[in-house]
Amino acid sequence: MTVAILLCQWAEARERARAIRYAVFVEEQGVPVELEWDEWDEPSWHALALGEDGSAVATGRLLPDGHVGRMAVLKSARGTGVGARVLDALMEKAAELGYPELVLNAQTHAAPFYARAGFTQVGDAFEEAGIPHVEMRKRLRA
Repeated sequence: MTVAILLCQWAEARERARAIRYAVFVEEQGVPVELEWDEWDEPSWHALALGEDGSAVATGRLLPDGHVGRMAVLKSARGTGVGARVLDALMEKAAELGYPELVLNAQTHAAPFYARAGFTQVGDAFEEAGIPHVEMRKRLRA
């Protein structure tokens, strides 16, 4: 799948990122809608994967403290490498901003995806929004 990655602030990403996150987290995974939206959207960098027709098919965010989160890919785009492109863009932005390390809470089924990108699991699984997760970290610089 051919996509362009747009890195932007919440004002530009809001409509498209919310639609993807609602479809994936709220509708598919049953995350309560009140848990999906938080105060971290506004100060974060957001990546949007845009298909050839300009529609957004994936998103993720980079928080000011070096956390990666809200990684979501629409069902129709899964398995195409789009998620890896979004993650790569967020990692590049973090490196550009001088972050020494990235941290994320991966759903356990997605941990191998993040491991392929160089993240390492830290500690045991825990539950977040009713879904098993593991903390994962990746060092960007010494």
